[in-house]
Parts: sequence; structure tokens; C-alpha cells
Amino acid sequence: MADMADLMTGGRILRITRWGEAVLHAATTPVTVFDEELHTLIRDMFATMDAADGVGLAATQVGDSRSLFVFRCPDADNKVLSGAVLNPTVILPDAKNRQLVSEEEGCLSLPGSYSPLARPDLAVCRGLDHNGDPVEIVGTGLLARCLQHETDHLSGVVFGDRLSDRSRKRLYADHEALAYRYPDDWPVSAKKEFDPAM
Repeated sequence: MADMADLMTGGRILRITRWGEAVLHAATTPVTVFDEELHTLIRDMFATMDAADGVGLAATQVGDSRSLFVFRCPDADNKVLSGAVLNPTVILPDAKNRQLVSEEEGCLSLPGSYSPLARPDLAVCRGLDHNGDPVEIVGTGLLARCLQHETDHLSGVVFGDRLSDRSRKRLYADHEALAYRYPDDWPVSAKKEFDPAM
């Protein structure tokens, strides 16, 4: 049995896939084997997420088609929760009890750009942990958004798919304006602070 704290350190940084790459827009396959190879992937995903200053990262974002994500993210009380969820499902409040909050959302696979997106401020994520045991995370605040965003990734949905055409065009334009800062293998290679053409 692996310890979760051990899987959050010692990984290698991987390249983050970008919107438009096939793996990001296809449904994932359930995780059925909980072995050292899986734990190495989780360790690498934490290293990659941390290098990119993210709060969540789906396996598809490092080119793996398995259904899992990692997260290290604050909730509405600013308590930081961390872990990995495999084969996740998200349960949202019914329409009568749902409170939508519109906040800026971004994606490590379209770095540098953000757009307001309304999402429920409460989300319950159920799945399996890194050892194959049942796990449930109750997310509020940013954590609720993170759980929804990462679970979307595992269904082949990027948050731009949830935007209007106009908002999506603006999002892409913002990304293009800052693309010079993000090498193709980012975050293996660090983000550039200045435009090299200037």
C-alpha cells in the first residue's frame, strides 16, 4: 500500500499537452491496475502540476488516457486539500439548491489565458484513491471548481467547450498573445518572463 504523502514528492516533470491534441478531447479509460507504474505516474503528475503552479492536473494533460487526476487546492475556508482521484464522478446540487458562481477559470493546457465561467460552488467527487480504495471529496470554493474542471478533462471536455463562441475566441486570442512565454515542452522548460523579440 502506497502512502499518498510519498506520492506527492520525487516525481519528474512532464510536458503538458495542449488543447487540440487528441488525448485531451477523448474520453478516458478506467483505472483497473493499482501498481508501482501507476504510482510513478501520480508522482510525476504532482511534480508537473507544481512546476506549472497549478491546483489540479488530469492524466490526459500529460498524455495518458487513464481516468485520474491529482489536486492540491484550497476550499472556501482556505484549507488546502490534496490527493489523487481515479475513475471519478462528480455530484452537483440539484437545480433548486444549486448556487452558481462566475469566476475566472484557466487551464494549464491553454496557459496564460482565463475566462469567467459559472459553475456550482459545491461539488462532491467520488472515485478511488491511489490504492483502489473508495474516496469522497467534498469541494467548496476553488476546490469545487477544480473537481469539476478535472473531471471534465477525463470526459474529453475542456472548459472552453463550456464558453460562448465570443468568450472562447477571446480566450484563444489571450493565449496566442502570451504563447511566446510557454515553450512547447513547458513546464519541462521554464516559462519565459519576457518576449525574446523585444
